Amino acid sequence: MSLVDVHTEWDPLEEIVVGTMEGARMPIVDRSLLATEFPDIDDPRQIATGPYPAQVVEETEAELEELANLLTGLGVTVRRPGGRDHKAVLSTPDWSTDGFYDYCPRDGFLAVGDAIIETPMVLRARWLEGFAYKDLFLEYSESGARWLSAPKPQLADDMYEPSAPPGKRLRDLEPAFDAANVLRFGTDLLYQVSDSGNMRGARWLQSALGSQYTVHPCDDLYTSTHIDSTIVPLRPGLVLINPARVNDTNMPEFLRGWDRIVCPELVDTGFVGDHPKSSVWIGMNFLVVAPGKAVVDKRQTGLIRELERHGVEVIPSQLTHSRTLGGGFHCVTLDVRRTGELATYR
Repeated sequence: MSLVDVHTEWDPLEEIVVGTMEGARMPIVDRSLLATEFPDIDDPRQIATGPYPAQVVEETEAELEELANLLTGLGVTVRRPGGRDHKAVLSTPDWSTDGFYDYCPRDGFLAVGDAIIETPMVLRARWLEGFAYKDLFLEYSESGARWLSAPKPQLADDMYEPSAPPGKRLRDLEPAFDAANVLRFGTDLLYQVSDSGNMRGARWLQSALGSQYTVHPCDDLYTSTHIDSTIVPLRPGLVLINPARVNDTNMPEFLRGWDRIVCPELVDTGFVGDHPKSSVWIGMNFLVVAPGKAVVDKRQTGLIRELERHGVEVIPSQLTHSRTLGGGFHCVTLDVRRTGELATYR
């Protein structure tokens, strides 16, 4: 029986991958980093590269271990990748870079049904991120899962326009998207067209999944990276929405019949260094472990009250440096198995 079996963002969780901070660093500044992570920085010399501060790494690794223990206590099987040497240089005929981190498995990998998909990530420093999970994906494949990999993108200089308007910085020259641009609603998948995912990527994903699924490209929701601080499915018929990004005009058509919780003002949890990788909306980036049950940053007291008012059970936890590193509880995990059957929820 395949160890990979997941259809939604909310079905009861059975198995999950939790990332690691071992070897984490900010990569060499290049066009891909400027276009996707730091488009508003005029002087690239302002971007600190190299290893993250030891305190950030140590505190975050301890909190990831706490998250793993919390999930294990809920009866979830937790898997962890081994660390890697991210300072090693990677070169192609078009560019050279060093590595990034394995903190956010959600960013590069997508589990749909019995398939684990390696997506064509837009940041050059993450070009070979799948190597961190190779042994695990081999195990999943041997259990009967389908292991798919998108065409490896070239990511040449003309793929990026760092000075272009938001949403136009990633060009549509070849399929490129991060897995965190996608949310699963059974037979419907929401795909965010933005600076971390283009239309060719959406078309490739549709072709890979086949007619059983419908990929819904949305190009007017959020122009920057990733979707999981914009819309959060909580259970069938109920989503949390970001009021700064989602409105009656751009709400995806297949979700218009769902009830909505409007996210309240979030607590700014701060960051280390000069430039955070995430806005305060990272507080919406939490992990749903069962319908109406979620692991949420305990510092987001207003959000917790609003969720509980709508019958959502909250399990408090913390990732102190989520803004510094660009990842909350949803980002730092990859759910590969949940109880449930494929269904349509329109």
